Amino acid sequence: MARNDWSRLDESDVRVRPGKGSRPRSKRRPEHADAVTAMVIGKDRGRWTCAIDADPARVVTAMRARELGRTPVVVGDRVGIVGDVSGKPDTLARIVRVDDRTSSLLRTADDTDPYERLVVANAERLLIVTALADPPPRTGFIDRCLVACYAGGVEPVLCLTKADLASPDELLSGYAGLDVPAIVTRFDEEPEGLADMLKDRVTALVGHSGVGKSTLVNRMVPDAALATGVVSAVGKGRHTSVAAVALPLPDGGWVIDTPGVRSFGLAHVTADDIVDAFEEFAEAAEECPSGCGHLGAPEDPDCALDDVVTEEKASPERLASLRRLLASRGGHDVTRPTES
Repeated sequence: MARNDWSRLDESDVRVRPGKGSRPRSKRRPEHADAVTAMVIGKDRGRWTCAIDADPARVVTAMRARELGRTPVVVGDRVGIVGDVSGKPDTLARIVRVDDRTSSLLRTADDTDPYERLVVANAERLLIVTALADPPPRTGFIDRCLVACYAGGVEPVLCLTKADLASPDELLSGYAGLDVPAIVTRFDEEPEGLADMLKDRVTALVGHSGVGKSTLVNRMVPDAALATGVVSAVGKGRHTSVAAVALPLPDGGWVIDTPGVRSFGLAHVTADDIVDAFEEFAEAAEECPSGCGHLGAPEDPDCALDDVVTEEKASPERLASLRRLLASRGGHDVTRPTES
């Protein structure tokens, strides 16, 4: 048969090679029943440092499995790991699962940024570190951190440093209506009550540069610089100060040191997210008109939160504090005398 004489061929003579994409793919994924549970305590250039069963003595290095796709893995996450979990030098395990988070501390670059950044996962408390002087306290930043806590299910704690330079009374009085716990520290004394507050808990720290956050960490965690170096040594020994890192406390628990931030964007937070954290106002907020920002007159003249105060179910100071947080979320000017 001539090479191009196709007319003499029938169907049985034709052999069709299947294309590369014709093989059906299975949607089943490995169950990884043998995966061990670990806590993420550091990240550096595509490698995660994990503590098996949250034990600081059993640290391994892991990469993210392809099946996780773009699932974010951050410090504080509880994950499932398979592969070599011995922790020996030059070994690498795989993160195959990220467990449901009990809390999420999120922020955006600014109030117009549509992309959320997950800072820390599963923290029980957020220690908002603020200097009373040098630099002076920035109440706007504190308010925004509080908003992020209420929206993410994290308990906020004020930590006021450098009390030897200024009195904390004025700043504390501004937050009396929110019932936020507070710790006051100074360089020449041990922080009273701080160790008991952090024991057996996962606590994150946030604050501007220069407020004394590093000094506080060094007090809480002996050899903190060495521990940070070990966690950050995933990328061939390079120490990094631009990422969060979890450090074990001597008496149990973890403290997560986050890098200094200039701003705390809240584009991902709605007014209802904040109100829901205040039980006495949450039910009344359901009676507000659609789109109510809960700021009261003149912005929201029909806001139902005022009725809660009128019925003496909450104090005016409590509502004023709540509305200050709502105003901070919306970018309104809420500067108080304590802020320079």
